[in-house]
Amino acid sequence: MRARWIFLGICLGWLAAPLSVQSAALPGPIVKALAHAGIPESAAAFYVHEIGAARPVLAAGAGRALNPASTIKLLTTYAGLELLGPAYTWRTEAYATGTLEQGALAGDLILKGYGDPKLTLENFWLLLRDLRARGVRDVRGDLVLDRSHFAPETIEATGLDDKPMRPYNTAPDALLLNFKSVRVQFVPVPAARSVRVIPEPALPQVRIVNQIALDRARCGYWEARLVHDLQDGPSAARLRFAGTYPADCGERERYFSVLGPNEYARGLFQLLWRELGGTFSGSGRDGETGPEARLLLTWKSPPLAETVRDINKFSNNVMARQLFLTLGAEAEGPPATTDKSVRAIQRWLSEKGLAFPELVLENGAGLSRIGRITAENLGQLLLTAYRSPVMPELIASLPLAAADGTMKKRLNGAGAAGRAHIKTGSLDDVRAIAGYVLDARGRRMVVVFIVNHRNASRAHPVEDALLDWIFHRS
Repeated sequence: MRARWIFLGICLGWLAAPLSVQSAALPGPIVKALAHAGIPESAAAFYVHEIGAARPVLAAGAGRALNPASTIKLLTTYAGLELLGPAYTWRTEAYATGTLEQGALAGDLILKGYGDPKLTLENFWLLLRDLRARGVRDVRGDLVLDRSHFAPETIEATGLDDKPMRPYNTAPDALLLNFKSVRVQFVPVPAARSVRVIPEPALPQVRIVNQIALDRARCGYWEARLVHDLQDGPSAARLRFAGTYPADCGERERYFSVLGPNEYARGLFQLLWRELGGTFSGSGRDGETGPEARLLLTWKSPPLAETVRDINKFSNNVMARQLFLTLGAEAEGPPATTDKSVRAIQRWLSEKGLAFPELVLENGAGLSRIGRITAENLGQLLLTAYRSPVMPELIASLPLAAADGTMKKRLNGAGAAGRAHIKTGSLDDVRAIAGYVLDARGRRMVVVFIVNHRNASRAHPVEDALLDWIFHRS
């Protein structure tokens, strides 16, 4: 009898062995793609798990704690959808001090923010239009900016690189107006052999110097042909453009973060207020809403489900950071701090039975050098999310391969085109993807791939090979 049990154990071991090998060994096309990219297997992590299956299809290096870059936004947005709800909205309030008679406010106008990630140019204009409709025309005091909903230490740039004018480096702000950015359009004018440079908004404190020459070269990587520099101060900025611009490019645009937050807010308010027929000659300054202030109006943001789409489709870092800090403020009360947000997310994970001991969260956006998670745990998060009531909102927020967002130009013509909802992530020396793939047989698969290596920028073919393998896997 004992010999029979030993024999049975050996047989079961033989049956289990292929499953174990399958989950650890990388498929040939992926091994080849890694070698071609010069990325060792020891620097990468793979995790593929079919929805509803007991074991992963592929798990190689999946227990390594790696920097996930922007794929960590999946954790932030999933937590936001569950803890706050898809219909959650942020508010921005307008208060007044002094008297308001015949449209003249003999006092300050106070704007109090609660972290709205989408108080864009258009939405801020609508807020001010509502304010004008309530009888305010002439603001004779200052524009007071109440940012107290976020702790002061959260309102600082990431310092991740030396490109402070890039919008992804914009600091979180309880009263974030238009991402504190200026959209610059480049419009070729062949008849005049010139390029028109159009800033939006055209802030009075920002001076554009246009020294661009139009040429007949093919478009290609047009940004490399431009030279730009920014002389930026808290009260004024000069943005100079030089170099060449190919007429073949047509109209293009780039975004720049300029000015200090107070002067940007003052400039944007002054510009839009005058367009609405109002007058204002005061300054923009920080302050808090006192008991004497009277509430004039409350503006509500678009719902969280819409905001999550913007965060994940286009990997918007500052919006992710706004949401991350909001989680802490809602859980433990204002002012929002990073520590409060980390605790809120850790409690939420614990309540869901998810233990991620290696998890390091710095800002919830992935714009971090110290962020860490394993591919397996990120995969487990996605498996759990698939069973969540907010699953449709989360999946719909992910870029669709060959269709939109950061995956719009990826996998065109491939089998997984239009069938893979994938969040991408990239930093210097980091590339990652995470999401869901519907394979050729109609099976939904969770996929996570992370690489931390100096050749990470060459990892796109590895990602494509992985997604292609998942789609065609028998």
